[in-house]
Amino acid sequence: MQAIIGAILIGLSLGIFGSGGSILTVPVLLYLVNMPANLAIASSLLIVAFISLFSGLLSARKKIVSWPHVWLFGIPGMVGAYAGAWGGASVDSRIQLLVFVVLMAIASVMMWCGRSNTDTPKDVKVVRVIIDGLVVGAITGFVGVGGGFLIVPALVLLGGVPMILAIGTSLMIIALKSFVGFAKYYSALSAQGYEFDWTIIAIISVAGIVGSYAGAWIGARLPRQKLQKAFAVFLILMAIFVLSQSVL
Repeated sequence: MQAIIGAILIGLSLGIFGSGGSILTVPVLLYLVNMPANLAIASSLLIVAFISLFSGLLSARKKIVSWPHVWLFGIPGMVGAYAGAWGGASVDSRIQLLVFVVLMAIASVMMWCGRSNTDTPKDVKVVRVIIDGLVVGAITGFVGVGGGFLIVPALVLLGGVPMILAIGTSLMIIALKSFVGFAKYYSALSAQGYEFDWTIIAIISVAGIVGSYAGAWIGARLPRQKLQKAFAVFLILMAIFVLSQSVL
């Protein structure tokens, strides 16, 4: 039951903000399901991929996905995710979790300082978008996060995408990168004799999808900036907890 509640929170975050949900997935698997760190990081990618794909398809139905930017950012992102997963499968999981804690802190600051959806389109910096796609993809693969908190600002500032489009677009990019990253982890960890808990992955994915649907409904009715600041505080507290319990 705790894992299901955690999964709903993951979905709520993705539905409201287009990001942040994957930051919660690894702690849910680590501390509520008691999954080993390397399997938690790998499994989180598949869970986030399913939830993001569902949320992204809902956004696509509302025509708030920029497909050219999905491919411009997503293809380099998939390459980066594969490389990051290759690196993540061959290092101590404590190193991955330390990087994860740093990313949680960065996400917290970005959520706290985030602007409302009043951004106007800017010129597209194609090379920078591609490079960012590679870098964010590598981060995705290495620590098992979707990277929406990095993708959304990149789409707005470098891709010239209005915020409302950036959120929906980021969800599709997260799905693409996460599926590729998981595929690499699956082959590497299976070769080492690890077994994935498909039941847990399915339960949390479904609960997260339900949460994402609710999140999209809530996000359209509540003040986004106040929610972002509350979530930012939660993230920094979670980062301290992960650091104290699993890294130090």
